[in-house]
Amino acid sequence: MASIGIIANPASGKDIRRLVSHATVIDNNEKINIVERIVLGAQALGVKKVFVMPDSYNMGYRVEDKLKSCNELKCEINIVNMLRFDGMEDTVKAADYMEKNNEIRCIITLGGDGTNRAAARSIKNTPLITISTGTNNVYPTMLEGTVAGMAAAAVASGRFDDSKFVTKDKRIEIYRDDELIDIALIDAVISKDVFIGSKAIWNTDTIEKIIVTRSHPASIGFSSLVGCKKIIYPEDDFGAYLDVNSGSEKIKAPIAAGVVESISVTEPVILGLDDEYEFTAKDRGTIALDGEREVEFSKDQKLVFKIRREGPFHVDVIKVLETAQENNFFII
Repeated sequence: MASIGIIANPASGKDIRRLVSHATVIDNNEKINIVERIVLGAQALGVKKVFVMPDSYNMGYRVEDKLKSCNELKCEINIVNMLRFDGMEDTVKAADYMEKNNEIRCIITLGGDGTNRAAARSIKNTPLITISTGTNNVYPTMLEGTVAGMAAAAVASGRFDDSKFVTKDKRIEIYRDDELIDIALIDAVISKDVFIGSKAIWNTDTIEKIIVTRSHPASIGFSSLVGCKKIIYPEDDFGAYLDVNSGSEKIKAPIAAGVVESISVTEPVILGLDDEYEFTAKDRGTIALDGEREVEFSKDQKLVFKIRREGPFHVDVIKVLETAQENNFFII
């Protein structure tokens, strides 16, 4: 049986948006509980080794100690040996390690859109299962850890045709001077904020444009500004962009948990896969990627945005477990 990897971000769900909205707080103790259930679900279906990203809260070690003390740990837990930065770099580095480790056949992330964006910078071929523990949770889904562990075991077994339950996701690629400088999985928000600062973006008055890979009124975050005008599904071979604080029409959209604002927007413009949207800055500003300001730009600078199907291979947990059941995976 192949191994699985777990990336649990201790910082997810704790940014400044907790002060300006009503978002749920998932603390690190609950993340530990989720990881415990992942390990128990995975080992019950044959996983022999679990690799865990190291973090400042020592979640992997705590899970190992607790399950050992309860005599419930049957598999081997390995904390990835890597230099820690206690920031986004840890997710990128851990994902890179897991992507390159041929033993690891499935990766589970605990975090929000930002955590998965960081992981997606390194993950190219390893199937990904996402558990929502962040602020913006459009990309990850609410999952019970036990079920996620069972699904990861089924994927890692290599016994099934993964085309039945794995899809290649889209991503937004941002280019400057023909060089790829960063990516986003859900949305890229161009804002007049001149500093990255606390990273999280929440003030709609500063937003100029939004580019999305998917959009839906049921999504919490800035992609809903597009979604309340046009629904775009993950499987659609296009995305879109629109102008914010511009246009004659106002919409109401859920830009944060418990925050539904009235905002003027233009009609969405469809961006096909590999189409280019060119933006020339009239002044300084920043770009928020999946909810967090990451890229600064200066006046007259030119940036190019492309939507490509180069994101991670995303696992549909329900479908993989149905496939496993149809193939007698649960029969002893």
